[in-house]
Amino acid sequence: MSVIVIQFTTLDGIVSDPDGSEGTPNGGWMFRYGREAIGGDKFRLGSTLDDGVMLLGRRTWEAFSQLWPGRDDPFAARMNAGRKLVASRTLTDVSAWSHSSVLDGDLVDAVKREERDVIVIGSLSVVRTLMAEDLVDEYRLITFPTVVGTGERLFPAGGPPVHLECLAAEEAGHTVFARYGRTAS
Repeated sequence: MSVIVIQFTTLDGIVSDPDGSEGTPNGGWMFRYGREAIGGDKFRLGSTLDDGVMLLGRRTWEAFSQLWPGRDDPFAARMNAGRKLVASRTLTDVSAWSHSSVLDGDLVDAVKREERDVIVIGSLSVVRTLMAEDLVDEYRLITFPTVVGTGERLFPAGGPPVHLECLAAEEAGHTVFARYGRTAS
């Protein structure tokens, strides 16, 4: 089992409000280069979506549950068919998006018990909880050539050092797709 974190990010490491739905002054930065920059399986998830499980925070799940069920392209079919765990203390009804269930019990314990690969999409509070427990095995980032200056960073200032190795990097239109994994011990 691996924990894979999926994030859109800016050159200055901001991951918050990429689509503008939070209404921040600099939000919506990922759409400045067109929808083709984010469409399809840009994070190279492939069969990991079929065999693994997505782990989403409440706000990400709520946004995705309105977005993905109405789409019918091949990547959307994988997203809709995939298993989804929702980390929430308040959400009880997740019937709006098929194959979703609310995470039962403690987030960290649930991830440690999981036998499938866990794909965390967005969901910064979930990511930070897993980072604090050193449970993230891989980061898959799409970096946009934008500097927004303010917002939430994937790796916040004052956090512990994280040593990773670049597993792959490639230009993808205006963006760069990169995979980073744990360094060999």
